Amino acid sequence: MLFANKNETAAQNTLAPATDAIFDVGAEQFEDLVMRASMDTPMLVDFWSPSCGPCKQLIPILEAAIQNAGGKVRLAKVNVDENPELAQALRVQSVPTVYAFFGGQPVSAFTGLRSQSEIKTLIDQLIKTAQQSKPDALDIPATLTQAAESLSQNDFMTAQSLYTAVLGQDENNAAAYTGLVRTLIAAGYTEQARSMVDDAPDAIIANPQFTAAKTALELAESLPASADLTGLQAKIEKNPDDHATRFDLALALFSDNNKETAIDELIEIIRRDRNWEEDKARTQLLKFFDALGPVDPLTMAGRRKLSTVLFS
Repeated sequence: MLFANKNETAAQNTLAPATDAIFDVGAEQFEDLVMRASMDTPMLVDFWSPSCGPCKQLIPILEAAIQNAGGKVRLAKVNVDENPELAQALRVQSVPTVYAFFGGQPVSAFTGLRSQSEIKTLIDQLIKTAQQSKPDALDIPATLTQAAESLSQNDFMTAQSLYTAVLGQDENNAAAYTGLVRTLIAAGYTEQARSMVDDAPDAIIANPQFTAAKTALELAESLPASADLTGLQAKIEKNPDDHATRFDLALALFSDNNKETAIDELIEIIRRDRNWEEDKARTQLLKFFDALGPVDPLTMAGRRKLSTVLFS
């Protein structure tokens, strides 16, 4: 388990009971009052510090929104000065940081101050997620299809909520688990995605979809944070057979979310020199396809382009 055992100080037993919509929580009770409780009711967890100014501004906004939700979402507050192990376990690097939990795991997170309307939008989405997770209201195949469509349209909040709803009904659903990992990657939450990959159940790890999602995460972690796209393109214009520069350009474009052009650049390397550096371009291209997923339109189009080059 990530958190402290139940032999902590007696002082923590004075925390507010889990029946309250807003309560303080420490390491001893976190697993029971947050992770397990979130199986049924969505939870916001606010990591804060008494010395943090933005924390003091955010707390009343969160509390007002939770009260307006009428018990459909609850708020747990974690003082990081008193519970550094919780902050470390969830990779909290600055405060305020707020995690949204549902189905026993984090489904979203943000850092810093947020407006009342943004908090309301988040809570409304969590309520929607909880409603969709009810067994009599959830068609798993249809929900997975809708989640994949939302992800392809960069609607990360909806994709997260739908994948989480499926996991709430079927915790070992590999498509939902890996879909959630991909959603976190696409939304830029690579640390949360890494936590899911590292803590994946055996039943999920054994599924081929998990291997592809893990590859996608490794790719996201390895891509350059920024690059001189203009400079790289200028070098290629001067020397179209500079495959090393074209390869770097493809990585930079993919990192810059220009994925279609990144795929085209790798295919161009293959067209010019199929065996360049022991098939390096094709190997990287397959990693791109894994990162995007097999049903992504860019993957399907890219595979057709690759086949045309290979078999022409």
